[in-house]
Amino acid sequence: MHRIPLILLALMMGAPAQSYTPTGEKPPDLAREFRGAWIANIYNIDWPSSKGLSASAQQAELRAMLDRIASLKMNAVIFQVRPQGDAVYQSSIEPWSPWLTGTMGRSPGYDPLAFCIREAHARGIEVHAWFNPFRALSNNSQQVASNHITRAMPQVTRRYGSMTWCDPGHPQTREHALRVIMDVVRRYDIDGVHLDDYFYPYPSGGLRFADGKSPAQRRSYVDGFVSSLYSSVKREKSWVRVGISPFGIWRPGVPAGIEAGLDSYEQLAGDSRKWLGKGWVDYLAPQLYWRIEPRKQSFPLLLEWWRGQGSRPVWPGIATSRINSSDDPGRPASEITRQIDLTRKIGRNWNGHIHWSAKSLVTNRGGISTRLAGTYTQPAAVPPMPWVSKRAPASPGVGASVSGNQTLVRWQPDKTTAKVAVQARNGGSWRTMKIIPAGAGQTSIPRADAIAVTALDRFGNASPPKVLALQ
Repeated sequence: MHRIPLILLALMMGAPAQSYTPTGEKPPDLAREFRGAWIANIYNIDWPSSKGLSASAQQAELRAMLDRIASLKMNAVIFQVRPQGDAVYQSSIEPWSPWLTGTMGRSPGYDPLAFCIREAHARGIEVHAWFNPFRALSNNSQQVASNHITRAMPQVTRRYGSMTWCDPGHPQTREHALRVIMDVVRRYDIDGVHLDDYFYPYPSGGLRFADGKSPAQRRSYVDGFVSSLYSSVKREKSWVRVGISPFGIWRPGVPAGIEAGLDSYEQLAGDSRKWLGKGWVDYLAPQLYWRIEPRKQSFPLLLEWWRGQGSRPVWPGIATSRINSSDDPGRPASEITRQIDLTRKIGRNWNGHIHWSAKSLVTNRGGISTRLAGTYTQPAAVPPMPWVSKRAPASPGVGASVSGNQTLVRWQPDKTTAKVAVQARNGGSWRTMKIIPAGAGQTSIPRADAIAVTALDRFGNASPPKVLALQ
């Protein structure tokens, strides 16, 4: 028995054949916004939920966390890989982190960073590897491995209360930290390198960091490290973003009316305004963990000031974990969504923000994840880096077909394409449906009158969309 082609069969039965053909329509530009969340493992804040879980249990927890982040239409995680001179990845330089197995130096039986990258990228989520450059031990009571920096390089370490710190003023400290970070940049397919605000320890109980150095000298050490890090990363893999998350207030009284309990410029050696202005970062994420009101630590006032200090993006950290917390009693989830709305209205440069931290999203703290469904209404592409590259990838080859109530979209990207964005039109309304890895090659969406496929490279550059309409 001979098979009758489906199109001919449809014509014989009187049903009109439908196909997608190129059209000159122009869909709206893709939404651009960095939507991130920190995933901290020190003290098992976010992941894994406790030390000593099996490899399969740790992986299941991380998959569930990434599933929640993907379901919210977020596009980045800041994944802690070096909490305290240790490694949440396979390293020949530093020991395995104790927050995985309970014992520093003991392998968890798999490579968490490699696993995170694979799982996150499959969901269209960027992975920014988060390093604590100079903290050696968060608590001196911990047992350390023989190759931990406190034993392998004791000459660079100093005790500070209950902690141990690597002295940033010692050249070997800075060289070692840079070596560790660049080892990860070379060996792993990360999308970003991220540093937090622990350059010098926060003041504690009147203690002094006994290095005999002035605040200006300390700032010069940190400035040199930040500058060297940025240039080193860009030489190795220019598409890898470099971001830093400093204390949210540069100096008390800046801008006018702002109060702070410490002077991060003087006490932490954090001249973060300089790093932004000099272009030593691809983004700055000041920890703006305060409320919109009162003025003395006003979120919008600080955000507006920060976004006026340079031409690179400022994507503030927002304190999702403080919803209904003892640190901030009565803070509602609406405070967070209002702050996100302000990040879309205040100042210049590309939109973005980062949630502290991922656990609050997974647990739907105070109903925040439910509310975010109305804030993240469509997927957004990570903003581009035109100061690094403006070369757009070629438009992909695209095909589409109807199957029942679904449209199957296929594409053939060029070698520079990392992701594709699929938009769909029904009637007169366009909507971004998915932003997914280019290697998938195809995807299904609800039946659409027209589709548009845009290629995105590792820098965030977008091709002209390829548009097909149903005939």
